[in-house]
Order: sequence, then C-alpha cells, then structure tokens
Amino acid sequence: MHHPGRSLGLSAALVSIALFTTPALVPAQDSPLFFDDFDQGELDRSKWRVIGPDFWVNDEVQAYIDSAETIRILPADAVPGAENGVLELRPVYQPGFETPSGRITDFVSGRIETRGHFDFTHGRASARIRLPDAEGAWPAWWLLGNGAWPETGEIDIMEYVGEKDWVGVAMHGPGYSGETPLVNKYFFDGGTDVTDWHVYSVDWREDRVEFLVDDKLIYRVTRPMVEHYGDWVFDNPEHLILNFAVGGIYPYKTNGVEKPYLGLPTETAEAIRAGEVAMWVDWVRIDP
Repeated sequence: MHHPGRSLGLSAALVSIALFTTPALVPAQDSPLFFDDFDQGELDRSKWRVIGPDFWVNDEVQAYIDSAETIRILPADAVPGAENGVLELRPVYQPGFETPSGRITDFVSGRIETRGHFDFTHGRASARIRLPDAEGAWPAWWLLGNGAWPETGEIDIMEYVGEKDWVGVAMHGPGYSGETPLVNKYFFDGGTDVTDWHVYSVDWREDRVEFLVDDKLIYRVTRPMVEHYGDWVFDNPEHLILNFAVGGIYPYKTNGVEKPYLGLPTETAEAIRAGEVAMWVDWVRIDP
C-alpha cells in the first residue's frame, strides 16, 4: 500500500491510473447499514438464520428446511444477468415429508431471515431479485417487527403469487392485518416482467412508507393513512425476510385453484418436480 504524495517513480499517467483504481484511495460513497452480495460461496450465517419445518402459516403447501437443496449460493455466471454471487431459494418436490408437528406435505422450500442478527428502524431496504413464471408460487421479500404479529408491524416490499406481470406490496399492523386495506399491485411495463432482474425497495421513514420498483415510486402509505385504521407501529426495529412459499391462501385467492394443492395448479407442481422453479437474489442492501 502506498501513501499519497510518496514518489513511486511512475509516469504521471500511471500514477493517475493507480490512484483511480486503488480501492483504499477511493472515498466511500455511502455506508450501508447492511449489505450481502452472496459472494462468499455459502450463506453467511452471521447475517442470516434459516427457518425450519416447525414454522407454518397461511395454509402454505410447503415445509421450510435447512438444506442445500432449497437454499444455496450460486456463482454469478450461473444465473444470467447477475452482478455477483446469487442466493437461490428453491421449492423441491419431496412427497410425504413430515414436519415435527406431524403435518404431511409434498414440498419443501427455503426461508431465511436476519432476526437476532440484524434489524433497523427507518431507512431504505433494497434487493435485486429475479422470479419464475410459475402460477401459485409465493416468494416474498419483506420486513417484520420482532414482537407478536401484527403488533410490531409488517412491510411487504415484494410479494408474488405467479401472475408474472405484477407484484404486490402491503403493510400490516393492529387493525389493518390480513386483509389489509394498505395494499397495492404494480403492473410492469410492456416488455418486462418478474422473470427479469428488478430492484424491489422500500423507503421507510417516520411519517411515510414508499415502495419502489427499479427506483420508480409505485405506492405511498402515509402515517395518517395508517392511523385511519389503527396505530402506527413502524417506529420499532424490523428484520429482513426472504422466503419461497408454495401455494397457500394468497395464491388461492388469486387463482382459485383447490386441487391438487391449495393455490398450486398441476402445471406448477410439475415444474417444481422438474426443478424449474426458483427465486434468485443478487444482493440485499439497507441504507440509512
């Protein structure tokens, strides 16, 4: 490492190039509160914890497991368009899987979160994500308070139930949970959809929450909007969640499919069985 002002015996041009390309001499443009570009070759468990099969909500079809089948890190060149290593969450057909509670399911999948490792209060949360064309798939990127649900708030930055031209955003809290009135769909412009890479973000402040896709504002919820229905509970820490659910109540309410699985049509079940369905995350970043 060299110090500014020391003569290195190089030409002025080479010195200029060296200064420009030496990371230590390039001032940081910003300091994220949290960043993971999944470039370590394996999941960084100092940042993330993995959810297991004892967790089950929303009549989802899958069970979550801690396995390289369902959660793995891929090199950037494994997924076209990725800038860095890639987190892959993948549902897997595993007929007759039994959870600790005795529930039987035919699918396992992955869910990771930062609870106990990282949370924050107010800031901008972003993730670059690519999703599958798979009706009844239910991957999501979201924030959740650390207390009892919904008393400490939920912010859904991106939810997808398998209609590839739109994603959903929502907020949940006391008096506006479940069938929340604070919800919106974003329909993509022609020529793109969820199967392309997009940056899904939320800008969470003391008096408002703004949702963005590729830096385009798609929905704003203000504190008075929330307080029309209940208490504003978004001044406390929330942690990060990335998960890939399969079927369940939200897909069912969208597609009406009851068989062979709730919210999950035969075509998607077969695509999962063939290994054709996954969610890819290029990076996750939290800024003040």
